Amino acid sequence: MAENIRFDEDALAEVLARHEGRPGALLPILHDVQHCFGHVPDAAVPAIALALNVSRAEVHGVLTFYHEFRRKPAGRHVVKFCRAEACQARGSAALESVAAQKLGVAMGETRGDGQVTLEPVYCLGLCSIGPNALVDEKPVAALDAAKLDAIAKQVAA
Repeated sequence: MAENIRFDEDALAEVLARHEGRPGALLPILHDVQHCFGHVPDAAVPAIALALNVSRAEVHGVLTFYHEFRRKPAGRHVVKFCRAEACQARGSAALESVAAQKLGVAMGETRGDGQVTLEPVYCLGLCSIGPNALVDEKPVAALDAAKLDAIAKQVAA
C-alpha cells in the first residue's frame, strides 16, 4: 500500500483520466484512489461523481458498502483479523480481544500515534488452518498467542 499522503487534486485528476470512458469504472477508481492516498478522502467523492456522471450518493454508497475501502488514513501497519465462521470456530474472537489489548487499539480503529490499524476481514481463504490474520497484506495462519506476540513486536517497531 502507498504511504499515506495528503489529498492532491492533481493526483486525483490523473486517476480519473486513466479511467475516462471506461464502463463500470467506479470500483477501479476507488481502488486506485485508495492506493494513491492510502484511503478515499471525502473530498474526492464529488470529483469522482462528476467524472462518472453519477450522484455523490451513489459513490458514497459504494464506498461505504465495501469493507476494503477506507475513508480515513490507515496506520503505518494494518492488521486484519479474519471473522469468518471457520476462524471463529477456532478461537479467533478471543485472539482478536488479546490483539486489541496488545496493540492498544480497538477493532476498526487506528491507534492515536498512527502506528497500527486493526480491521476485520471476512475470509482470507485459509479456513482449514485458522484462525488467520493479515499483517501488512501478508497472511499469518494458525494464529496463536506466540504469533500474536510476534505481530505486536513487529508493528511496534
